[in-house]
Amino acid sequence: MRLRALLETDALGLRLLGGEDELDRTVRGVMTTDLKDPSRYLSGGELVLTGLAWLREPEDAEPFVRILASAGVAALAAGEAELGDIPDDLVQACLRHRLPLFAVNESVAFATITEHVVRQVSGERAGDLAAVVDRHRRLMTSGPAGGGPEVVLDLLGSDLDLRAWVLSPTGRQIAGAGEPLDAGLAATLAGEHLAATRTGRRGPHRLNTAGSTYSLFPIRNTGRGAPPASRDVRETVLSDWLLAVEADASDWPAARLDLLQGVTQLIAVERDRRDAARTVRRRLAQEVLELVQTGAAPAEIAARLRVAAPVLLPGLGTAPHWQVVVARVEWDTEGGTGAVDTGPVAQALLEEILVDPATVGADSADRIAVAHHGDEAIALVPLPAGPLPDSEDEGTTSIGLHADALLAAVRDPLSSGLADDGRLTLGVSAAVHSAEGLRGALEEARHARRVAAARPGRVCAAGHHELASHVLLLPFVPDDVRRAFTARLLDPLRDYDRRHRAELIPTLEAFLDCDGSWTRCATRLHLHVNTLRYRVGRIEQLTGRDLSRLEDKLDFFLALRMS
Repeated sequence: MRLRALLETDALGLRLLGGEDELDRTVRGVMTTDLKDPSRYLSGGELVLTGLAWLREPEDAEPFVRILASAGVAALAAGEAELGDIPDDLVQACLRHRLPLFAVNESVAFATITEHVVRQVSGERAGDLAAVVDRHRRLMTSGPAGGGPEVVLDLLGSDLDLRAWVLSPTGRQIAGAGEPLDAGLAATLAGEHLAATRTGRRGPHRLNTAGSTYSLFPIRNTGRGAPPASRDVRETVLSDWLLAVEADASDWPAARLDLLQGVTQLIAVERDRRDAARTVRRRLAQEVLELVQTGAAPAEIAARLRVAAPVLLPGLGTAPHWQVVVARVEWDTEGGTGAVDTGPVAQALLEEILVDPATVGADSADRIAVAHHGDEAIALVPLPAGPLPDSEDEGTTSIGLHADALLAAVRDPLSSGLADDGRLTLGVSAAVHSAEGLRGALEEARHARRVAAARPGRVCAAGHHELASHVLLLPFVPDDVRRAFTARLLDPLRDYDRRHRAELIPTLEAFLDCDGSWTRCATRLHLHVNTLRYRVGRIEQLTGRDLSRLEDKLDFFLALRMS
């Protein structure tokens, strides 16, 4: 906006004291200061507002005005509330440095002028940015992307002073301008967005956290050529990106909201293009999966793997190991609009989960091949060749993916998206080094996923190492059987501990953990061996069991695990 427009706005109460020939200067911002030297806070083009508290002596005016002029300030507006008339020394200094000077009537607050300037400048910048966004959209929809989401986010920062980031549904940063968003904050924002979307609230959603307000915009392609809108939000909620803006959009004018909507459309086009680029990797995974499931010869599977390896791990000189990950998303049928096609949902979600959460960018999933079969998503994950871990050697460092680690960073935001009617379960196989091992790896991953499904919680995972343990059996025991079994063995001990302030349950746990060794158990509990024998005898008396028998030891062990 021009200085002339400010002078012509009666509500601002400005009176020109000098610089009539400079009224066509452009105002790019506003700053209020009473510092003698505000140079470090000036970048040029500002309207500087001051109450003149810095003006102690007549000679103070010259250096102050010289600093403003050197910084390229558009004009100075001095308030009359403190000193009444503006001192002549200041008027003359501004004339010498060709700096326009306004007097601000004492009845007008600086905040009123600031708000007016910010609103006008922001509106003009938004109009310019809208034109750039529209031009960028046309470029992207008609050909190769013109720089991707980062270009538009840079424009938001430079032209509207808005910090913004594109996040995946798990909170991983896809794009951003400037400093990356803190991972914990990003996960919180993603979780809030998913939760709000599940309730049917229209965006943008707002969240106050870490001393700032963030507005969250869904990123969906609703333009021409976009896929039909989903009938059920559950079909897309776990795969949609979001735009997080560090600002409160609740009081934005319609023009700015429309601009941000245009930005999300632009990013959605890029998202669709990058999804289309995954087609080759998905097809490779589908072909290998079909060969494995139909019992094809290992040589045929190996040939297909040799084709897949250069695509998934370009430049790899030797054949990699492979690992299989199986995921499934399940929704309750009540409360929805019908059955949800969960295979594609699980496929898109697994592609995101398999990316290192610390990795920034949308192309980081380029080496992940995920197919879907029915309602299962199945990932074929290549691992650089190396010695396979010995599962019986505790000192060996295992390679590849680990079930718990995969979900550690994404459990909270995904739980928000799954809400009260969805579940995500995931199983991970051991690494195999040949085509012969893929069929077993697939069944192993599926079995591990079933173990995860038997556990409580919205987001659960299990790995291959759990399939060789008694822990595998426990989740499949019906709840009523669990309660009856543990009550029969442990309730008498709990009641005794409660009445006598004894410690029979901790004693039982320590005794079993020490493999029935009286000496080691007494040392661990800091008891005399005779005291320990008395407690164990009391346990046997109350339960009718004999802790010298392996069968009774095993029953107590399982009861403690299931309690």
